[in-house]
Amino acid sequence: MANYSRPHICQCLTRLASVKRNAVVTVYGNRRRTGREFVNGVLSLAGGLVRLGLRKGDVVAIAALNSDLFLEWLLAVALAGGIVAPLNYRWSLKEAKMAMLLVEPVLLVTDETFFSWCIGVQNIDIPSLKWRVLMEFTSTEFANEHNQFLKTEMLKQHEVMPSLSTYAWAPDDAVVICFTSGTTGRPKGVTISHLAFITQSLAKIAIVGYGEDDVYLHTSPLVHIGGLSSAMAMLIVGACHVLLPKFDAETAIQVMEQHCVTCFITVPAMMADLVCVNRTMKNGAQNSCVRKILNGGGSLSSQLLKDAAQIFPRAKILSAYGMTEACSSLTFMTLHDPTQESCKVTFPTNNRSKQGTCVGKPAPHIELMVKLDENSLRVGKILTRGPHTMLGYWGHQENVARSESSSNGDWLDTGDIGTIDEFGNLWLIGRSNGRIKTGGENVYPEEVEAVLLEHPGIVSAVVIGIVDVRLGEMVVACVRLQESWVWSDVGNCNRDFELSSEALKHHCRTKNITGFKIPKRFVRWEKQFPLTTTGKVKRDEVRREVMSHFQILTSSL
Repeated sequence: MANYSRPHICQCLTRLASVKRNAVVTVYGNRRRTGREFVNGVLSLAGGLVRLGLRKGDVVAIAALNSDLFLEWLLAVALAGGIVAPLNYRWSLKEAKMAMLLVEPVLLVTDETFFSWCIGVQNIDIPSLKWRVLMEFTSTEFANEHNQFLKTEMLKQHEVMPSLSTYAWAPDDAVVICFTSGTTGRPKGVTISHLAFITQSLAKIAIVGYGEDDVYLHTSPLVHIGGLSSAMAMLIVGACHVLLPKFDAETAIQVMEQHCVTCFITVPAMMADLVCVNRTMKNGAQNSCVRKILNGGGSLSSQLLKDAAQIFPRAKILSAYGMTEACSSLTFMTLHDPTQESCKVTFPTNNRSKQGTCVGKPAPHIELMVKLDENSLRVGKILTRGPHTMLGYWGHQENVARSESSSNGDWLDTGDIGTIDEFGNLWLIGRSNGRIKTGGENVYPEEVEAVLLEHPGIVSAVVIGIVDVRLGEMVVACVRLQESWVWSDVGNCNRDFELSSEALKHHCRTKNITGFKIPKRFVRWEKQFPLTTTGKVKRDEVRREVMSHFQILTSSL
């Protein structure tokens, strides 16, 4: 007999079926579904999967853009005791095959965008694969032409009276394998439990303030932990989901007004696009419906935060710091609260100089610890433990990656370096594997970037280390300027809205950055920085381009 006191993400279905029975809970294009319709769809699909032969612990790979059916498949597979492995829509077919070889799915689900993957993935490529399913087809001609594949509606059609009487768990209560989008190396499959998702959802509900009256716009892909964890929080409270296949700033702004969207999540690049498009389309007009914005994937510059607060004047803007291995957010911090005049990105006052970027306090039920470096009294590795952490990397049942060391028990090493102040705030200094060694001293790029972003003329910055004969590595900053600013490295820079290397060095000195951390060289960056699909900077690509730039300059002398 099942133990229904165990956490399960499908426990949200009972609430949706009752409280939101006749209310719209999903909007996708012209299709709107009530709570009853959505839940019945999940139950029918789950029943069809069980009849097909899906067993507890089987992995189902999904290659699709955001849609209401993606949410339906996520919950239906979980209800049947399966494990969902979302495949990144930006991958090539070769990369998708590598991911599937790792997790060994028995079933591949694709929408029409990725139908070529259904054809391109043969059983000889993925021996574990038994079935291939088209999530949805828009034309009868398309369906008839490819009738060798199963369809979602085929799996549902024999379920006359769907019921919530039973649901199942995979071994270890695993429910999702979420692939990291590492800036270097091959992505790993992070195995996440029902408990981790529910813990994360309740933290977001408590801190951000999500509720059943919210209308949530899915700006983040459901293949990433940020999009998945926020979707789960919204399912739990019974909010309405507005889904776009992919983020597009112009469409997002239109949909926000059309459906009175109250909340969404973002990364700095998305927010920059929203600000830019709003100026073009709406001439900076305000949106009074949005009340909650959660930013992750990096810091918002002071100017970008100011612009966001002007466009969304009634929105509380928060930031979150986290990682896939911790089921998304570890800490939260309010950046702007329109109901509190004093909340203008203020930090706790103390007598010591600021080091790093403040990312706020831990969420409920999340423990953080800083394991001090041997040569430091307060800076070290950031560790976490609690019900939010991953079960392990798929294929590594020994979970050696879960524990920082045997002496620290089940503490997960985040890979970040930081410190916790006397108020309980976590200050993020940088990645332990990304530090720059210059003149025998450690420099963490993120710390310098945070200071550069405080300058009103900088919209984004990436700090890297390049090989230097004398220093070992030289600190170099690549900066993108605000639209109204110009770059001039000739002579003194005294005019308004003009920047130079010397001006930025002076800015760093006024912020009390230690001398060896101040960039020796500055490179004006004209285009967008290369990013992973979760908004992380690809530093290796930036470094290669900068080194090529320097080599050209050297050869021309």
